[in-house]
Amino acid sequence: MTTLCLTTLSRLQHDIDERVQAIREAHPDWLCGKGCAGCCRRLAEIPQLTAAEWRLLREGLAALSPERLQAISRDLGALVGQPWRPIVCPLLDQTTNACPVYAQRPVACRTYGFYVQRNRGLYCHEIEARVTDGNLADVVWGNHDSIDHRLAGLGGTRPLNEWFERWQLNSSFPGMAGKPVPPDQGLRATRPISAERPLCPIPSAISSS
Repeated sequence: MTTLCLTTLSRLQHDIDERVQAIREAHPDWLCGKGCAGCCRRLAEIPQLTAAEWRLLREGLAALSPERLQAISRDLGALVGQPWRPIVCPLLDQTTNACPVYAQRPVACRTYGFYVQRNRGLYCHEIEARVTDGNLADVVWGNHDSIDHRLAGLGGTRPLNEWFERWQLNSSFPGMAGKPVPPDQGLRATRPISAERPLCPIPSAISSS
């Protein structure tokens, strides 16, 4: 089952990457790029990940230094119960505005800025302004409803802080000798929550994936 989920996730990521690449090729000046981090600094909630997304993300986290992991742990802990929104992604390197686990990032991070959902554009205010001005009328946006449907096939989700805490208790956590945690249970059947998603004009062209 684990292998099947990872294969399904890989295919989903491939389709997302193709849609993103098509948009970038048609618009070389697209705003989303390394060092922007606007969406990373305006998360509506702590990200929700499926088990397959977490396993991939954990691979990237495991390559980080113990000091960086402890800093992430502190930042995650500080977010729990924090009443104000939006929040800054605890994985973001706030010095460089870069993601240290970019290659292993969750689906919501991959689609943001390039996908739309029902009556909402899943992008920042800067892209929204271009949409409103008609400068992106030729863009064929990704269809996030389709992505959500496929992502739901991977099972329920758990907030990032819970995945991280369980990993810390496990003997596989870098630099720690803990005890194995019980099998996954109580996963929530909800999709990952991406960055703040403003109500935006409905783009004219939406892809099937």
